[in-house]
This record gives sequence, structure tokens and C-alpha cells, in this order.
Amino acid sequence: MLQVTNVSLQYGSKKLFEDVNLKFTKGNCYGIIGANGAGKSTFLKVLSGEIEPNKGEVSLGKNERMSVLMQNQNAFDAETVVRTVMLGHKRLVQIMDEKDALYAKEDFSEEDGLRASELESEFAELGGWEAESEAETLLNELDIPAEYHAVRMGELDAKLKVKVLLAQALFGNPDVLLLDEPTNNLDIKTVRWLENYLLDFENTIIIVSHNRHFLNKVCTYICDVDFGKIQLYLGNYDFWYQTSQLIARQMRDQNKKMEQRAKELQDFIARFAANASKSKQATSRKKELERLTLNDIKPSLRKYPFIDFKFEREIGNDILAVEGLTKKGFFENLDFIVQKNEKIGFVSDKSTTITMLFDILTGKVQPDAGTVRWGKTIILSVLPQNNSEYFDGCDLNLVEWLSQYSNDHYEEYLRGWLGRMLFSGEEALKKARVLSGGEKVRCMLAKMMLEGGNFLIMDEPTNHLDLESITALNNGMKNFKGCILFTSHDQELMNTVANRIIEINGGKTFDKNVTYDEYLDITNS
Repeated sequence: MLQVTNVSLQYGSKKLFEDVNLKFTKGNCYGIIGANGAGKSTFLKVLSGEIEPNKGEVSLGKNERMSVLMQNQNAFDAETVVRTVMLGHKRLVQIMDEKDALYAKEDFSEEDGLRASELESEFAELGGWEAESEAETLLNELDIPAEYHAVRMGELDAKLKVKVLLAQALFGNPDVLLLDEPTNNLDIKTVRWLENYLLDFENTIIIVSHNRHFLNKVCTYICDVDFGKIQLYLGNYDFWYQTSQLIARQMRDQNKKMEQRAKELQDFIARFAANASKSKQATSRKKELERLTLNDIKPSLRKYPFIDFKFEREIGNDILAVEGLTKKGFFENLDFIVQKNEKIGFVSDKSTTITMLFDILTGKVQPDAGTVRWGKTIILSVLPQNNSEYFDGCDLNLVEWLSQYSNDHYEEYLRGWLGRMLFSGEEALKKARVLSGGEKVRCMLAKMMLEGGNFLIMDEPTNHLDLESITALNNGMKNFKGCILFTSHDQELMNTVANRIIEINGGKTFDKNVTYDEYLDITNS
């Protein structure tokens, strides 16, 4: 068991959290969530001992071992792949190294023999004789072939390094497992494997992740970092989201009712305080007014943008027809027709394939062969994966930037749209060229909403967005009444928005009206 007692942490005047008291118990998986900058990853570092809190303590059960997913991909470049995995259990590797050094001595003494005997006993207790086999099994299950096992980490590409470091964290059945964004840079097959592995894991798991599908799948509790506190909720991410929204709504409704009642009481007191016949009632209402206490609704670090794609022009029967579309090195003889109300999720082993398809559909790139025929009623709105052409070197502030895409150039009108996307007050006067990746995407979404397109094309729309913005975007795409073509590494978005999946690998290899989860089940069966 991992226990947190009265832990507080702040940097200068910035208070991340205070008086945190939590118990992380065996058999449970805890998802740590919160706005960017709330302190999620910092809290993991407090748990691991990398950061000392200002107050309080973190205690691990006696003889229990904690394992942490390493973030530095180059930290083990000089080690072999198998040894890197086994370094997940540092004590075991220390014993192995000390044993090897002893047995290599030419003047092996009786004292060395006694020490070797002690090490052999501890080595056996820690499962040392099966350790290398276990490491190789983990690597094989993560699709890292045997020919790489003896290779040095520095010779691997980044995608394989990520898998090796994941195997390192899982190695040796740790009592407490800390995972910071474990699904980043993993393919969907590996993510599904990890989900199943963690569902069968019998010890304690603590995870920071922006992957909502992953959090829903594996978490039994959610720890919400907000308001300078860490609040524990039973259930997965969706259950936390529904619960937190309900609680916030109830508190606002209660406050509204109490404010109305307070006004009624004040009006009565003002009217009848000097009236002798009403003095008792006025006094009674004064006491009631004094007892009224509004809920203390503290400002949350978590902000949800408002994303709602509307259009005025209805879509006709002819929408989009693609015939024999070919682009050398990407795809050939691609055919598909888009019907009303279809939201098509595109899948490919190469993400550049889908980007090229979208560039051809939007007219940015010409195909080598084939035709793209758009219906006359279509108003297209596009969110490209690379939006640099809209922002690089742009010296306009955000109001001016958004004005380029609006028929109404009134500043307050444009500020309203920017406010929806969390650019309020002075934020709306930032220069477009200095925005962060997430801010650029939110500006592009404001642009799309202004355009009023009835057909959306979105290439990796969740890139750079925080969990709150992803949730708002997901809801906006689900509620949209037009057609969407999109691709995303966010499995929850793919599964809850798409009602048709098209897979392209060379040519069209899959095309059915199914959800993303159904597609995965069909293609992996």
C-alpha cells in the first residue's frame, strides 16, 4: 500500500496542492487528472520520491517495490535491450552484477564464497533465475523481435525505445506501478495489449494520461487535481466527468435559489421593518437571511471551451464521390462515396497517407489519377494537422486574425467567439505568431465554427489539446448534424464519433459502417 499523509507542495506563491491524504491500495488503478499546470506529473514525482513535498510524507509498505515509467528515452543507450528491461528491478540487477564480479575474481576467497551464497539466496527469492526469460517474454508480447533483444538501446528507433521502457516499468511485478502518459507514441495494438495487461495486474497502478478511452478501460478510481486539492472519486473517467458536472450544476442551482430567496427576504425586511404589525415577521426573516450561506464555488483550473459546429445550408443528395484516386507512394484506385449523416474515421498504418488524402480532397495537392467530385450544396471547413501557414510570421492579434474569416468584423462579436475558446480579456489581443500548439488549434476551431461548414475535414484534431478541450471537441463532433471525414489517435474520439471506418494501406483494405471498436474487433479476430 502507498500512503500519502498531509502532503503539501508549492513553488513560491504558486500552491499546487495542500493537505493531501490518500491511500492507494492493492488491486486498484488510479487515474490522476487535472488541467495543464495543475500538478499531475509533479504529484507522480512526489509519490516516486523524485520531488520532496514542502510538508507531509509518502510511505510505501514494508518490503514493497515501486516501479516508474521512465521518460528519458536516451537514458539507457549504452545498455542492451534485455538488460534495460531488467533494470526495472534495480536490486535484482545489482545482485547480478555483484555476483558476476565475485565469480570473475582470480583470488576468490572464503569470504567471497559466503557473500556469493548470500547473494544467490536473495537472487532466488527475487525470481532471478526466471528474470531474463520474463524480460524476453515482455519484449515479445510488445512486438519487439528476438533479434533486437541483445542490441544496444542507442541503436533502436524512438517507437521501439518507448516499448522497451514500458517493459522495464512492468518488469518483475512491482507492488506499485507509476505510469506518466503510458500510451504516448504507442500504436493501437500495443495500447490494447497494455489495457489487458493492467486489467489483469493485481497490485497498485497510478496513471497520468490524456487518453480518455484508456482511463475508462483501466481505472477504478479517479484522483482530480484541482482547487489546490486532490479529490478521490470512485469509478472511471466518464463517471468522474458526469459526477463532477452534476455536482457543479447542483451547487450553481442551489446558489441561484438561495440568492433569489435572499432578495425576497431583503425586500420584505425593507418594506416592513418599520411596520409594528409586521415587526415579528421582519425579525424572523432577518434571522433566516443571516442563516443563508451560499456554496463556496472556487475557481477551477479546469476550463472547457464551448465547441458547437452549426450550419445554415442543408446538405443535398450529392455530397462527395471519389473514384480511382491514386497518389504514388500513398494509395491507388481509391473509391468511396459519402452519404448523408456519415462521420467517417480513416485509418492507416502510415499517418501521412490520410494527410495526403485530405490534402487532395481539399485541393491543396493534385492526384496522379482519379477524380474528386463535390456536391454543389457542400460548404467545406478544414482543420489540417499542420496549421503553420495560418500563424507563422502573422503579426495580427487574435481579434484581427479571426476577423479574416468572419463576415461580421465587430470586435465584440469576434471576442465572443474567442471567449468560447478560452481567449478572454487581454488573451484576445495576443499575437497569432506566439501561440502555443493547443492555442493554435483552439483558434482554428473558432475559425471553423464561424465558417458554418456543413462538411468538416479534420486531421488529428486532438493534437496539442488538453483533456478538457478534447472532451469539448468530442462533444461538438458527436452533436454535429453534417458530415465529417477525420482521423485521430484518440481512440475515444474515433469510437464515439465515427459511424463508418475506412482503412487505407496501399488501397482501400476496409470499409464498413461500424464503430472504431467494432473495426478493431473485426480486424484483430
